[in-house]
Amino acid sequence: MSNNNYADIPSAALTGSMRDFRVPGGVDLLERTQGFFRWQDLRRQNGLWPFSRATEDGPKTVCLAQDDRGQKLRGVNFASQDYLSLASHPAIKATAIETIERCGVHSAGSPALVGNTSYSVALERKIAEFVGMEHVVLYPTGWAAGFGVVKGLVRSADHIVMDMLAHSCLQEGAHAATNNIHLFRHLDNDYCRNILEKIRAKDKDNGILVITEGLFSMDSDTPDLAALQDLCHEFKATLVVDVAHDLGCLGKEGRGHIGMQNMLGKIDVVMGSFSKTFASNGGFVACNSRAVQEYLRFYSAPATFSNALSPTQAATVLKAFDIVDSLEGRILRLELLANITSLRRELNEAGLDYYGDPSAIVCVKMGSEGLARLVSRQLSELGLVANLVEFPAVPKNAARIRMQVMANHSEQNIADAVQILKAAKAQAEHELERLGEPNRGREQRAA
Repeated sequence: MSNNNYADIPSAALTGSMRDFRVPGGVDLLERTQGFFRWQDLRRQNGLWPFSRATEDGPKTVCLAQDDRGQKLRGVNFASQDYLSLASHPAIKATAIETIERCGVHSAGSPALVGNTSYSVALERKIAEFVGMEHVVLYPTGWAAGFGVVKGLVRSADHIVMDMLAHSCLQEGAHAATNNIHLFRHLDNDYCRNILEKIRAKDKDNGILVITEGLFSMDSDTPDLAALQDLCHEFKATLVVDVAHDLGCLGKEGRGHIGMQNMLGKIDVVMGSFSKTFASNGGFVACNSRAVQEYLRFYSAPATFSNALSPTQAATVLKAFDIVDSLEGRILRLELLANITSLRRELNEAGLDYYGDPSAIVCVKMGSEGLARLVSRQLSELGLVANLVEFPAVPKNAARIRMQVMANHSEQNIADAVQILKAAKAQAEHELERLGEPNRGREQRAA
């Protein structure tokens, strides 16, 4: 069907969520996946499934991409996580080529069994120095680092106290480790204190892991890290901070919020990802204890039983850290911040609202899932590549378009993106009216 034929969009394509299919029923494990696929494919056939897209030539500021039906689209790109534009940096590419020539493309072993290289050993030392910690363990992905540090440290009798908006890797690690999981209101340290008091009133013998993030990617906000670390000391708990989205790209020295809040070396455990700023897959956990480092090496399964980072990955991340930690890195952060400021200003001027504080993630408020899906469909047609985020990744009726800013976006890229987003939202609101109030009513009842 034509993407311009809004009148025929069925209500089911504008309502429902992936949560509806999280716990499917039925005896046949394979057959019961059909319900999700029918709903997904209904959205797909109506141009309302914007996920699983692929770029043709990498995360450039303007890119050619295709959706999961193979249909091509070209547009200004605000969908990629390459905050300092290092993925195509000449020195990064040269390092990758040189490393392939020297070492090949594969680590060919886990870190426990000869999978390390001189590059990964040097990278561990570099990260430790960068974040002001003593020791580092590398992981094959950032997700593995988050899951692995939680599952590696926590046992079934222990407790986990985490910000309710903590990333999926941390939540999945928590559920794999213990049933004693306690969520506190987002950024609410007083709420966290109440939970810790109740736990310690009943259990003085087992461990407590408190989990938060340096920068929350859906809301672009940050906790008071010093106060949270003090709480952990008071109640003999251990604090883990995920710095995936702010390390390297925020702050004068690129240390993210742990640097900006003067907490370098003062957090119990820091974990992060290379995939946002450091031009590669992979992740790390940093700590101040050799015993903790060695324990995670052999009791954190994603580190022990996954192949180590390839020599190319380790070498390129090491080079990325060198750039981030240089004058060039400081200039790139200033360019990124200028682009962030410009995007937020132009969104304001266009009458579009967004969440949070200045960061490389600017989530533009849409509201209902139906409206956001129609906006997302329009973006592809008008020439903007950006990501739809909807329930259950965010609260119901708080859907948003997530704009991810890069240092090498131009002013024209930003102006084009805002005008497209403004036009797409206006058109989507008009089309939602044409589709009739029943669609809106269903969404409100579902909320």
